[in-house]
Amino acid sequence: MSVFYCIILYYKYNTMPFIFDEKAAHILENERVLLRPLEMADYNNLLPFAINEKDTWRYSLVSAEGETGMKSYIEFAVEQQQLNKSYSFIIYDKLTKKYAGSTRFYEIEPQNKSMLLGYTWYGKEFRGTGLNKECKYLLLEFAFEKAGMERIEFRADSNNALSIAAMKSIGCTVEGIFRNHLPDNANGGRKNTIVLSILKSEWENGVKENLKQKIKRGIHGCLS
Repeated sequence: MSVFYCIILYYKYNTMPFIFDEKAAHILENERVLLRPLEMADYNNLLPFAINEKDTWRYSLVSAEGETGMKSYIEFAVEQQQLNKSYSFIIYDKLTKKYAGSTRFYEIEPQNKSMLLGYTWYGKEFRGTGLNKECKYLLLEFAFEKAGMERIEFRADSNNALSIAAMKSIGCTVEGIFRNHLPDNANGGRKNTIVLSILKSEWENGVKENLKQKIKRGIHGCLS
């Protein structure tokens, strides 16, 4: 085998993982939940949360509060998807037959086989029902087993105890704190960001199975 051919194979299998195609409709679903690409037509599906549940955006860097806020939120998500910078989903709860919220892959780095999972929010009715764990299972399974990722990172306001507990509950490991990382739009000043992650090796060696068993046993709590 020539050196040139070996180099081609190396780049093919080591530097060219799955790349999100903004035109592809990635549908993730199981018996409980369906996640499909977020689009502008979903404005009316999510607007009630923007108008009636203002506390949803308490810890969010990007608020979707109000009619204008939700419109801008979706417009930005769609724009970033078209630029291959993120991939947003709308969440549909099959149990209640209602749209429940949204989540997103972002800072996608195919060359490093890593990306962030966040911008996740649910309406009050869906918090603590197990829906988050169902969603995270599908998203992590897709990221590690279909998209070829080696590391999925999560971030949250260090004061957002419920969100942090939910991330730990699915198997995330705390890596550290970014001090004074972002402006605190709600209270003024700046806020710290906690960083957590799950590695592919961890997913394969316990995290996946533990999460699956928690879903089966109905262990919810926090934002699950």
